[in-house]
This record gives sequence, C-alpha cells and structure tokens, in this order.
Amino acid sequence: MTVATGRIRAEVRSGLGDLVLDRSDALNALDPPMVWAITETLREWAGDDSVHTVVVRGATSRAFCAGGDIRLVREQVLGGRTADAMTFFREEYALDAIIAEYPKPYVALLDGVAMGGGLGLSVHGAHRVVTEHSVLAMPETMIGFVPDVGASHFLPRLAPGWGRYLGLTGLRTGATGTLHSGLATHFVPRAGLEELTDALARDGVAALADASRPLPPGPDDGPDPAVLRVFAGTDLPRLEEALEALPGPHAARALAALRAVSPSSVSATDELLRHGAGSELAACLARELEVVGEVIGRPDFDEGVRCALVDRGETPTWNPARPLSGDHR
Repeated sequence: MTVATGRIRAEVRSGLGDLVLDRSDALNALDPPMVWAITETLREWAGDDSVHTVVVRGATSRAFCAGGDIRLVREQVLGGRTADAMTFFREEYALDAIIAEYPKPYVALLDGVAMGGGLGLSVHGAHRVVTEHSVLAMPETMIGFVPDVGASHFLPRLAPGWGRYLGLTGLRTGATGTLHSGLATHFVPRAGLEELTDALARDGVAALADASRPLPPGPDDGPDPAVLRVFAGTDLPRLEEALEALPGPHAARALAALRAVSPSSVSATDELLRHGAGSELAACLARELEVVGEVIGRPDFDEGVRCALVDRGETPTWNPARPLSGDHR
C-alpha cells in the first residue's frame, strides 16, 4: 500500500509501515484532513498481517510535528464554528487513544521540533527516538490553552517534577531532558535515522538497540534537580515564591516562564495534571476535551494565539493577569 494525500505519505515496505508527516510548510502541524489520514492508515495497518512494525516520522528535518493547527482552531471559534473545532479535538484524541493501544510496535522518530499534538502522536507509543536536533515541549500555557492530547496522563508519569515543569511553564527541552524525563526512550544521531528506518523494516524494533547511541557530551538542557524538586513538591500558589528563593539560571528561567504565561491556563493545567495522575488515559482525554471546550471560548486563547501566531512578537495581555491558583473555574 502506498498513500500520498498532500498531508502524509504512507508506504508498506518489507513489513514496515512507513508513515511520513508531509505538511512541511506548517512544520507538519495537524489539521483535520491530516488527523483523518493518519487514523485511517493506522487502522488499516493494524489489520494487515504483512505489517510487523510502524514508524512515524517527519518529511522535513525541521520538525516531527509542531502540534495541532491551533491557528485554524482560533479562526473556527472566531467564525462561530466552535463545533467544528471540538470535532477536530475529539478526532485527534481518538487518534491518540489508537496509538496508545496499537497492537503492533510503534516507533516515532522525533527529529526536529515536536510539540503539543506531536507528542500525542509519539509519547503514547512505546518507542520514541530523539536526535541531537530534537526539541520537545508542551507550550500551551504560552498561548492561553492547556496541554491536551493525553498530556494529563503522560506528564504526571514522567520523572518527578518534569511533568509540572513542562506543562506549567511551556519550556522546551532537548535530547538530554527528554531521555532523563522519560519522554524519549532512545537517542540516535540524525545521520543514522535513514539506516535505522531500513533496519526497522528488516529487524523490527530489535533494530533500536543496535542504532541507539550514548548522548553526546554537552550541557544538560533540562532544569537542575533543585528546580524539579520545587515543581514536584510545591503547591501552585507557592510555586513562584519557591522558585524565587532558588539561586541559579534554571530557577530564574522557570520563574520568568511562569510569569509570562496565561495564569488561568496554568491553573487549569495544574488541575488537569493533579486529576490525571490517578486516571486512565481514556478518562484523561475525556476531561481534557471538557476543559478545552471551556478554554477556547476565553479571551486568553484568542489573545495568546493572536500574539504567538498571527501578530507575531506581541506580548499578550492576560485576563486575569494574576494570581495563580489551583482552580480554573
């Protein structure tokens, strides 16, 4: 089977289902046709006995997937088509659930940028490969939104402190941080990805052990242990104060990020993560869908997406501007 939709390219070769995200002009951001095409492809391969392994990757080295097409969602909401936006989220979350329960080995090659919906396409699978060029994040609080695509399930299950750090601040991390946190499972240099793909066709996921390499020397791209301890053990109303008391650039960076993002989004995110820590994925996705339905109608969402993606470079004015709390309602 070979499929080319203008959004994805899908081919079965030597038993490998090779799924390539091919919306390079938008950094492979997910829109409704793309979600539909990926869903239908994965469903077909799940029942195809000739497919032993699935790999998903980006057509451009710039990005695996920059997330959902949130600019389109804003346009739908402003145009009175909120129901269309919610249909997109519902179908995207259904795709995430398919990946989490996929009956065959599922390998994501997270080269370049992977954010938001890109983590939904990858973290729910068992095998997540990063390179020296990988940049992962859940940046939703920066645009007045909330981490979704099952993030309230996978973020609380990362190494202590990491989930709240990534989810609340929206900050990025590279290969070192993704491996230390648990977002990624393997490191393979970018130069080895094509060879890895060929080996996956030949040997299945056993090829990952041969292709994996130690992290190259260099600075740690994640927060220091003291910052992670604060995020792991500090209630939201006291979080800024606790970070302010810590020395060093890591704490200062996290504090600056918290003070820049939408306070209402931070509060909603913290509540989602708290509930998600004790919930199964299906319950997390249902809860996220409910919260998203509220959030996309709020001024912060319009303001955040406008400043980040429409009138690029503007500083958003959040409403309310303060304070952080543990209740988004």
